[in-house]
Amino acid sequence: MANNLVKIEQNPPQKTKRLFLVTQVLIRAAASGASLAAALIMATNKEKKTVYGFEMEAKYTYSSAFRFLVGANIAACAYSLASLPFVLMLTANRSRQRCFFCLFLLDLMVMGLLTAASSAATAIGLVGKYGNSHTGWGEICSYVGHYCDKTTYSLVCSYAALILFFFITILSATKPKPSPAS
Repeated sequence: MANNLVKIEQNPPQKTKRLFLVTQVLIRAAASGASLAAALIMATNKEKKTVYGFEMEAKYTYSSAFRFLVGANIAACAYSLASLPFVLMLTANRSRQRCFFCLFLLDLMVMGLLTAASSAATAIGLVGKYGNSHTGWGEICSYVGHYCDKTTYSLVCSYAALILFFFITILSATKPKPSPAS
């Protein structure tokens, strides 16, 4: 009878800990890269055009939502890089459960910050692309198309960072439990 039993191989605790660590580091590095890309693309976003004899200039600094997007992505990038050594230390020393909870809360706050900044910038971007006839705001993307394209690229990078921070938050909330033997 004992021969007929199928043995199920379980992840050893050390292997699970290493997989958790590698996943955390890779996703945090990717989130940092996406946030940095979003901030740099938007921060270098400007275009000048002459429309009907008038000089028209579009810069990210003209919109508080776009400035918020740059600031939030810089903060997310800096936090993601600064949290890497703490993830390494906390994974090595499993006895600091309160520190893991603090890391989870900070991850959650950065995710909320990116959500707010990306949403605000998307709203302003849509007004720039389509205008708002009810308020008399005309669209500008037909005049400064390159500016609108770079804004879109920045928003795509920012939403990618947001999704990565969502996964980081899930990982932080579901960290592997220490084995009873350790």
